[in-house]
Amino acid sequence: QVQVVESGGGLVQPGGSLRLSCAASGSMFRIYAVGWYRQTPGNQRELVAGIFGIRTKYADSVKGRFTISRDNAKNTVYLQMNSLKPEDTAVYYCNLDPPQYEYWGQGTQVTVSS
Repeated sequence: QVQVVESGGGLVQPGGSLRLSCAASGSMFRIYAVGWYRQTPGNQRELVAGIFGIRTKYADSVKGRFTISRDNAKNTVYLQMNSLKPEDTAVYYCNLDPPQYEYWGQGTQVTVSS
């Protein structure tokens, strides 16, 4: 059974930074495309950043502010979030891209507020 654990969320002021981590067991997250997703109450999860090999992609809303990276040796995917805005407040998840039901973790809450 694959375990996916997201961490690094918290409360940060507008303009601040956070680094999220996603640790996954097994080999799927090393081999396939992985994405960071976020969800706010009443809305569907949206893909904010994805990585496959050295290729990355970003939602327009986070382009230039967020950076996705991975460390295959640690089976971990990161999301560096800079210049955070209140609208970035959400629960953040990682999963394959496209996502698979069995790989949704608990997520990590990011709150951007003064």
